[in-house]
Amino acid sequence: MAISDQDDEDETAIGVEGFAEQFVRDDRRPPCQLYLVSPLDVGGAFPDRLARALDAGPVAAFQFRVKDIDQHEAARLAEPLQRICADHDVAFIVNDSVSLAKRLGADGVHLGQGDGDPREARTVLGPDVQIGVTCHDSRHLAMEAGDAGADYVAFGAFYTTSTKATTHRPDLSILSWWTTLFELPSVAIGGITPANAPPLVAAGADFLAICNAVWGGGEAKAVEAFAAVLAGNGSAG
Repeated sequence: MAISDQDDEDETAIGVEGFAEQFVRDDRRPPCQLYLVSPLDVGGAFPDRLARALDAGPVAAFQFRVKDIDQHEAARLAEPLQRICADHDVAFIVNDSVSLAKRLGADGVHLGQGDGDPREARTVLGPDVQIGVTCHDSRHLAMEAGDAGADYVAFGAFYTTSTKATTHRPDLSILSWWTTLFELPSVAIGGITPANAPPLVAAGADFLAICNAVWGGGEAKAVEAFAAVLAGNGSAG
């Protein structure tokens, strides 16, 4: 996917005032979908919570995100969650670790900017594994990720979030710009709730990555609320 030669067109799109507000989603593009991100604590009763969430409404992907534990323990925690995702036909994505994704035979891996090159991940994981890349608020990083063979790019944080420390706050127009020029899907992340999700959907996000808004309370009701927003094509009504 060679996209870096579109810089002149990119600059034109960026310079349009109110670009996100003027954007109209192409009906040929799939509707926006839900992408769940795990809390850091996935032990105890969490497998039951995940099953309830996936039973409650359509979910495209689940990202397994744990920190500061060794790979053996991570694999132990991941295995029941991976089975639940497989039973629900939900893609199981490993955060940060290419080696853990390979060990588990995961459906994909999500790479932060310090987690390695998508090209190297592709060599290790093969052609069928989904590779996502965090691009913060950077059009340049997103185009680099596309050139490197990523399957999706993630922008954010769009709203204040307690899930992780963030210093980047992109404008909605980055979603509209990306979706207008490139076929590669985009993921919006950061403090997203059913109440503030519609502008992201309307701006062109292909996926909404959600963590605390689901796991911080009743997961089934939260998934149902997001499903209602997404079924309304970006309208909370």
